[in-house]
Amino acid sequence: MKTVILLLLSGLIVSARVGAQQLPVKEEHQIDSVSIKGKDGVIISAVVVRKVGVEQPLPTALTFTIYADEKSVNRAKIAAAHGYVGVVGFSRGKGWSPEMIAPYEHEAEDVNSVIDWIVHQSWSNGKVGMYGGSYDGFAQWAATKKLHPALKTIVPYVAAIPGIGLPMENNIFLNANYGWAFYTTNNKSLDNKVYNDPARWRTMENKWFNSGTAYRKIDSIDGVPNPWLQRWLEHPDYDAYWQAMVPYGKEFANINIPVLTIEGYYDDGQISGLRYLQEHYKYNPQAAHYLVIGPYDHFGAQRGGTPQLRGYTVDSVALINTNELTFEWLDYILRDGKKPSLLKDKINFEVMGANEWRHVSSMDKMNNDTLTFYLSDKSSHGMYTLSPKQPAIGRYLSQTVDLSDRTTYLNDYYPFPIIRDSLDIDNGLYFLSDPLEKSIDVNGSFTGNLQASINKRDMDIGVVLYEVRGDGSYFNLSYYLGRASYAKDMTRRNLLHPGKMETIPFSRTRMVSKRLQKGSRLLVVLNVNKNPFAQINYGTGKDVSEETIQDAGAPLKIKWYSGSYIKIPVWK
Repeated sequence: MKTVILLLLSGLIVSARVGAQQLPVKEEHQIDSVSIKGKDGVIISAVVVRKVGVEQPLPTALTFTIYADEKSVNRAKIAAAHGYVGVVGFSRGKGWSPEMIAPYEHEAEDVNSVIDWIVHQSWSNGKVGMYGGSYDGFAQWAATKKLHPALKTIVPYVAAIPGIGLPMENNIFLNANYGWAFYTTNNKSLDNKVYNDPARWRTMENKWFNSGTAYRKIDSIDGVPNPWLQRWLEHPDYDAYWQAMVPYGKEFANINIPVLTIEGYYDDGQISGLRYLQEHYKYNPQAAHYLVIGPYDHFGAQRGGTPQLRGYTVDSVALINTNELTFEWLDYILRDGKKPSLLKDKINFEVMGANEWRHVSSMDKMNNDTLTFYLSDKSSHGMYTLSPKQPAIGRYLSQTVDLSDRTTYLNDYYPFPIIRDSLDIDNGLYFLSDPLEKSIDVNGSFTGNLQASINKRDMDIGVVLYEVRGDGSYFNLSYYLGRASYAKDMTRRNLLHPGKMETIPFSRTRMVSKRLQKGSRLLVVLNVNKNPFAQINYGTGKDVSEETIQDAGAPLKIKWYSGSYIKIPVWK
């Protein structure tokens, strides 16, 4: 296929070979911009980088991304410097592809079209490994839905699952990614000017919150139609639309290639990245799937951490080089090299506060005990008691929430900063444990069962887990945000029955590993979600996107029963 000088991304022009003519290339790299025809006839843009003077066929290090800019070429050059042919494929419609841009919807086909093209090139030895973070991590998993035989491994960092981690989390649509659709679909590259305008997005969400307008009309508050949001809002269930984008259910059984997942305790999308791993092992218990996870956020995990993370001083041992780890892994799989030294077992995690890595064979082996605490109605230290013993059956705590009130926000769950000097104890129900008699490590994801009755048909719930340290500060360990009507099945809504006690299980919380010192306490904050940062569930049972402040009606009245409990995995 003849290549052309056609890559015009963010003002970048890349030198390429046209026919037999060799154009000037800097840094000893030959950089070709190519158009690839997919099986359905669509055109996909890609950049190929090879080291000058290397004639023998090589394995390919492939990234597939919607983020079409000059950084993509730099990543391909790094791959070439590590002895690979570096290829960056762009999502349909990006770069010089004439197609319509459609986030998430075609990667399962288009990534494999690029892989199929690669293995028919003279410079390819038939082996392809993929790597990259966030959307690029999603694209790797999308490729495994219809696994190409040439794809030998993937290295997804903080990989997204559309419909689970974003644009909704546990069936609640979030505003955090509202501007992302404009950023990635406004032009062939990226609309940085629009995306990097936080004042616009803050103004929009605050106006929407204060107006009580239906969530479906939030783009009218902004003044610019958001067709992708409207498309996504048609799918509040995790339905066939979302399931078609990445492997689902038994499809994970067919993924028989080695995988290295890189995640962070404070990655906003961690429930996506770890769900891939959990589902992979669920349906393929013999999977060669490795995990590296530590005190990183979404961007920190993609570079190996930062010394300071939202006010927390990260342990020195946790600071790694994600890029070098990636190519060590690719060498291990594609070149029969040595396994990276950090990967001493399948699950590799850093224990915050202990400054050490642990290595176990499965996520279940991260802990050797579970602490079970009940949400008691007894008071202690101005809060309720987080009790290791179940209180008498039938006891409950009452909470009343005026969903039409706009003078207060409810559910301050987000860990920014990670460590706080104080909390607003009037915002939710607070449950405090006795001091720990010994030092323990919290290792894994906390879960729970809430028993509640309400006077409406639904509610959105927040649960936050803190360590209360000896100096009185609060360390945010993990949190849960979810819609009660989807707690048992995220693919189908099951409304609550007013006045009836319901059991609301939750499990998709953030994994964490943290050493708690003797004398520390555990704190659980239970609340209803009502703030400008996500949909507001007024509890009518209608599509939440259609509800307005006029649907608030009488205040939400909740009875939280004494059978409610949480389970915290620990290593004693």
